Amino acid sequence: MAFSELVGTVLVAGPLRLADPGVSPNQVGLPGLSVLRSIVGALLTWGLVACVAGLVVSVIVWALAHQQGNYSYASSGKTGVLVAAGGALLIGGANAIIAFFSGLGAGI
Repeated sequence: MAFSELVGTVLVAGPLRLADPGVSPNQVGLPGLSVLRSIVGALLTWGLVACVAGLVVSVIVWALAHQQGNYSYASSGKTGVLVAAGGALLIGGANAIIAFFSGLGAGI
């Protein structure tokens, strides 16, 4: 059967309906889930601490460079401030972002 005939057959037959396998996330599927959550929570904390450090360093670079008239470094300092703030925003909202897209995926 040629590809065009196969496509025509599928289009005439209508959309394919797939059966729901009934698989959903659960809390008891794997051992060590609480340890993994603890590790991820620690990574979130480290990420936020790194964002704070990056923000402090970027503000210092921005201020010193601006005071000395080095506008190239001042621009880099501004970029560092925005990157640190964006990183903190994404890390702080990680659970909400994943829950949002998981909900969208469940509705497909």
